This record gives sequence, structure tokens and C-alpha cells, in this order.
Amino acid sequence: MNDHYYSNKPQSESRRRTFEATLRGFALRFTSDAGVFSRDGVDYGSRVLIKEMEIPSDARVLDIGCGYGPIGLTAARLAPQGHVTMIDINERAVELAAHNASSNGIRNVSFAVSDLFTAVEGQRFDVILANPPIRAGKAVVHRLLSEAYEFLRPGGSLWVVIQNKQGAPSARAKLEEIYGDEQVRELGKDKGYRVYRSIKNI
Repeated sequence: MNDHYYSNKPQSESRRRTFEATLRGFALRFTSDAGVFSRDGVDYGSRVLIKEMEIPSDARVLDIGCGYGPIGLTAARLAPQGHVTMIDINERAVELAAHNASSNGIRNVSFAVSDLFTAVEGQRFDVILANPPIRAGKAVVHRLLSEAYEFLRPGGSLWVVIQNKQGAPSARAKLEEIYGDEQVRELGKDKGYRVYRSIKNI
């Protein structure tokens, strides 16, 4: 079976599990399932991004590749006057993210099944968050980094976490090509993971 977490319709037999995690001081309860990314708990890369990401309280945020929701739902807690749009190509993941928002009482969120940015065409965001699907290949990851620029408002920021051994140096080079050297900063590193913030010129 060629089933992976960036499948549109995972064929894995459902095996839901529920666990709790404290992220940025918020106690959250997540239900995950087979066929989605990091089923057994919030992955380390997402935790590193969540620790470092800066979300204004009224920000309009996009979580691309949201999985079952740890990054986007934490962002929603950090932006009580804002709104977080959570998208993923994986239908099962989007269903779980919506379920987890509801079970945690988080309402300033919306959800869509989306191949990269297709579901948010014409929209602009203050912050875009991504833990890219490395296994989908470098071309897909670099396409995400490139296309994100058009979905940011002027002055908006793209936050990305990537592991060194999985292409962080080439991702940074790509970001500097798109945003300019002065607009890209490494704002966190932990156990080989790098968090890059890229700001769209005003």
C-alpha cells in the first residue's frame, strides 16, 4: 500500500488515539489516527516551531500542512482576536484538526482540504506556519516556500521548521532567494532542527 501522511485519502485502517500535550503553556487534548503525520504525539520539529513562533494577538494566520492541528491550534490560542486557517491535503488530518479544535473549545479557526495553497487563493495572511512534508520531496517543499510569498501581506512572516539533515541549508538558500538575505533569520535551533522566519518586504 502506497499510503503516507500527504495522501489525499489515506487508506490505512483507522486507529484513533487521544493524548494530551502542553504547548506554549496551553493544555491541549488531541485525537490522532493512522495515516496522518506523527500519530503518536506532537513531533519534535513542530514543538520547536511552536516554541519559537511569534503570533500577534489579532493576526490572520495560515497553518499549511496542519495535520491534526498542534501548530495551528496553539496559534489560535496565541491570537484570541485573530483567526487561523488550517489546511492540509490529507482529508483525515483536516477532519481530526476540526475535531480537536471543537474538543478544545477553540473557535477562531477554519479548515479546508487543500493541495498546497489552492483552497486559499486570493487570501493574504499576517503569518504563515509550516512544518513542510519533507518526504514529499525537495521540489514540493521549495514550491511551498516559493508560493507562500504571494499569500503574505506586506510585512507578513513565514515561519518554517526543517531539520539540518533533511534540507535546512538548501531551504534557507531558497528563502533568501525569494525574500532577500536581510529578510531571512534563523530564530531557533534544537537537536538539528532549524526555525527560519522570512519577512515579506513592505
